[in-house]
Amino acid sequence: MKKDLLTPFVAAVTILLAPVAAHASLPVGARAPMFATQGAKGGKVLSFDLKQALRRGPVVLYFYPKAFTKGCTLEAHAFAEASDDFAKTGAQVVGMSADDLPTLRKFSTEACRDKFTVAVATPKVIKGYDVALKREGAPASMTDRTSYVIAQDGRIVMVHSELDYRDHAKLTLAAVQKLRR
Repeated sequence: MKKDLLTPFVAAVTILLAPVAAHASLPVGARAPMFATQGAKGGKVLSFDLKQALRRGPVVLYFYPKAFTKGCTLEAHAFAEASDDFAKTGAQVVGMSADDLPTLRKFSTEACRDKFTVAVATPKVIKGYDVALKREGAPASMTDRTSYVIAQDGRIVMVHSELDYRDHAKLTLAAVQKLRR
Protein backbone atom coordinates (compact mmCIF):
# COMPACT_ATOMS: atom_id res chain seq x y z
CA MET A 1 0.00 0.00 0.00
CA LYS A 2 2.85 2.42 0.76
CA LYS A 3 4.28 1.76 -2.70
CA ASP A 4 0.94 2.73 -4.30
CA LEU A 5 0.91 6.04 -2.43
CA LEU A 6 4.53 6.75 -3.19
CA THR A 7 4.32 6.25 -6.98
CA PRO A 8 2.19 9.37 -7.74
CA PHE A 9 4.37 11.41 -5.37
CA VAL A 10 7.58 10.31 -7.09
CA ALA A 11 6.06 11.02 -10.50
CA ALA A 12 4.99 14.52 -9.41
CA VAL A 13 8.40 15.33 -7.94
CA THR A 14 10.12 14.06 -11.10
CA ILE A 15 7.99 16.33 -13.28
CA LEU A 16 8.63 19.34 -11.04
CA LEU A 17 12.38 18.81 -10.91
CA ALA A 18 12.85 18.02 -14.60
CA PRO A 19 14.37 20.91 -16.53
CA VAL A 20 12.07 22.77 -18.83
CA ALA A 21 13.07 22.01 -22.39
CA ALA A 22 14.48 24.94 -24.26
CA HIS A 23 12.83 25.69 -27.56
CA ALA A 24 12.89 28.05 -30.46
CA SER A 25 9.90 28.42 -32.68
CA LEU A 26 11.78 30.01 -35.53
CA PRO A 27 12.65 27.11 -37.81
CA VAL A 28 15.51 26.80 -40.22
CA GLY A 29 14.49 28.57 -43.42
CA ALA A 30 12.38 31.22 -41.69
CA ARG A 31 13.10 34.90 -42.21
CA ALA A 32 14.89 36.39 -39.21
CA PRO A 33 13.03 39.35 -37.68
CA MET A 34 14.98 42.54 -38.38
CA PHE A 35 15.67 44.90 -35.48
CA ALA A 36 17.91 47.67 -34.24
CA THR A 37 19.08 48.04 -30.64
CA GLN A 38 21.86 49.39 -28.43
CA GLY A 39 24.85 47.33 -27.45
CA ALA A 40 28.49 47.44 -26.48
CA LYS A 41 31.84 46.15 -27.67
CA GLY A 42 35.02 46.68 -25.71
CA GLY A 43 33.07 48.77 -23.22
CA LYS A 44 31.98 51.27 -25.88
CA VAL A 45 28.27 51.83 -26.52
CA LEU A 46 27.16 51.27 -30.10
CA SER A 47 24.06 50.78 -32.20
CA PHE A 48 23.40 47.38 -33.74
CA ASP A 49 21.13 46.97 -36.76
CA LEU A 50 20.69 43.39 -37.98
CA LYS A 51 19.79 44.42 -41.53
CA GLN A 52 23.01 46.46 -41.84
CA ALA A 53 25.10 43.71 -40.23
CA LEU A 54 23.84 41.14 -42.75
CA ARG A 55 25.18 43.28 -45.60
CA ARG A 56 28.70 42.42 -44.35
CA GLY A 57 28.14 38.67 -43.88
CA PRO A 58 26.28 36.08 -41.87
CA VAL A 59 25.33 36.88 -38.28
CA VAL A 60 25.36 34.61 -35.24
CA LEU A 61 22.78 35.84 -32.74
CA TYR A 62 23.23 34.01 -29.51
CA PHE A 63 20.74 34.72 -26.75
CA TYR A 64 21.82 34.10 -23.17
CA PRO A 65 19.90 34.48 -19.90
CA LYS A 66 21.98 36.79 -17.68
CA ALA A 67 25.40 38.44 -17.85
CA PHE A 68 27.94 37.44 -15.22
CA THR A 69 26.25 34.15 -14.34
CA LYS A 70 28.56 31.14 -14.57
CA GLY A 71 27.16 29.57 -17.76
CA CYS A 72 26.75 32.87 -19.57
CA THR A 73 30.29 33.97 -18.72
CA LEU A 74 31.76 30.65 -19.86
CA GLU A 75 29.71 30.82 -23.06
CA ALA A 76 31.02 34.35 -23.73
CA HIS A 77 34.57 33.07 -23.19
CA ALA A 78 33.96 30.29 -25.75
CA PHE A 79 32.70 32.77 -28.35
CA ALA A 80 35.64 35.10 -27.59
CA GLU A 81 38.14 32.26 -28.02
CA ALA A 82 36.57 31.36 -31.37
CA SER A 83 36.34 34.97 -32.57
CA ASP A 84 39.24 34.66 -35.04
CA ASP A 85 37.63 31.56 -36.57
CA PHE A 86 34.29 33.37 -36.91
CA ALA A 87 36.08 36.32 -38.51
CA LYS A 88 37.68 34.00 -41.11
CA THR A 89 34.17 33.03 -42.24
CA GLY A 90 33.03 36.65 -42.46
CA ALA A 91 30.48 36.05 -39.70
CA GLN A 92 29.69 38.55 -36.98
CA VAL A 93 28.85 37.26 -33.47
CA VAL A 94 26.36 39.20 -31.37
CA GLY A 95 25.38 38.13 -27.86
CA MET A 96 21.85 39.13 -26.86
CA SER A 97 20.31 39.39 -23.39
CA ALA A 98 17.74 41.47 -21.55
CA ASP A 99 20.48 43.00 -19.39
CA ASP A 100 20.72 46.79 -19.25
CA LEU A 101 23.32 48.71 -21.23
CA PRO A 102 25.68 49.48 -18.29
CA THR A 103 25.82 45.75 -17.49
CA LEU A 104 26.49 44.89 -21.14
CA ARG A 105 29.28 47.48 -21.35
CA LYS A 106 31.08 45.79 -18.46
CA PHE A 107 30.29 42.26 -19.76
CA SER A 108 31.67 43.17 -23.21
CA THR A 109 35.11 43.78 -21.74
CA GLU A 110 35.28 41.29 -18.88
CA ALA A 111 33.56 38.21 -20.31
CA CYS A 112 33.59 38.88 -24.07
CA ARG A 113 37.18 40.11 -23.88
CA ASP A 114 36.48 42.97 -26.31
CA LYS A 115 36.03 40.43 -29.14
CA PHE A 116 32.35 40.80 -30.10
CA THR A 117 29.23 42.87 -29.54
CA VAL A 118 26.64 42.19 -26.87
CA ALA A 119 23.31 43.92 -27.30
CA VAL A 120 20.04 44.59 -25.50
CA ALA A 121 17.32 42.08 -26.35
CA THR A 122 14.21 44.23 -26.07
CA PRO A 123 10.84 42.64 -25.29
CA LYS A 124 9.99 42.91 -29.01
CA VAL A 125 13.19 41.06 -30.00
CA ILE A 126 12.63 38.41 -27.33
CA LYS A 127 9.11 37.82 -28.62
CA GLY A 128 10.13 37.94 -32.29
CA TYR A 129 12.79 35.27 -31.80
CA ASP A 130 10.69 33.32 -29.28
CA VAL A 131 13.47 33.22 -26.72
CA ALA A 132 11.63 34.12 -23.50
CA LEU A 133 12.92 31.87 -20.73
CA LYS A 134 9.86 29.91 -19.66
CA ARG A 135 10.96 28.57 -16.28
CA GLU A 136 9.41 28.80 -12.86
CA GLY A 137 10.64 31.96 -11.15
CA ALA A 138 12.41 33.41 -14.22
CA PRO A 139 11.68 37.08 -14.91
CA ALA A 140 9.47 37.60 -17.96
CA SER A 141 12.24 39.57 -19.65
CA MET A 142 14.96 36.92 -19.28
CA THR A 143 16.02 35.14 -22.47
CA ASP A 144 16.49 31.46 -23.10
CA ARG A 145 19.87 30.19 -24.33
CA THR A 146 19.26 29.94 -28.07
CA SER A 147 21.68 30.51 -30.93
CA TYR A 148 20.68 31.41 -34.46
CA VAL A 149 22.90 31.54 -37.52
CA ILE A 150 21.43 33.94 -40.06
CA ALA A 151 22.63 33.92 -43.68
CA GLN A 152 23.14 37.15 -45.61
CA ASP A 153 19.74 36.73 -47.26
CA GLY A 154 18.12 37.04 -43.82
CA ARG A 155 17.13 33.39 -43.56
CA ILE A 156 17.85 31.28 -40.50
CA VAL A 157 20.18 28.43 -41.43
CA MET A 158 20.82 26.95 -37.99
CA VAL A 159 19.13 26.95 -34.58
CA HIS A 160 20.49 25.52 -31.35
CA SER A 161 18.29 25.92 -28.29
CA GLU A 162 19.78 24.36 -25.19
CA LEU A 163 20.37 25.77 -21.70
CA ASP A 164 23.73 24.01 -21.53
CA TYR A 165 26.17 26.63 -22.86
CA ARG A 166 28.93 24.28 -23.96
CA ASP A 167 28.03 23.58 -27.61
CA HIS A 168 26.70 26.94 -28.77
CA ALA A 169 29.99 28.42 -30.03
CA LYS A 170 31.16 25.15 -31.58
CA LEU A 171 27.88 24.42 -33.40
CA THR A 172 27.37 27.96 -34.69
CA LEU A 173 30.96 28.08 -35.94
CA ALA A 174 30.43 24.82 -37.83
CA ALA A 175 27.26 26.27 -39.38
CA VAL A 176 28.97 29.45 -40.62
CA GLN A 177 31.92 27.43 -41.92
CA LYS A 178 29.46 25.29 -43.87
CA LEU A 179 27.85 28.47 -45.27
CA ARG A 180 31.22 29.65 -46.53
CA ARG A 181 31.78 26.45 -48.53
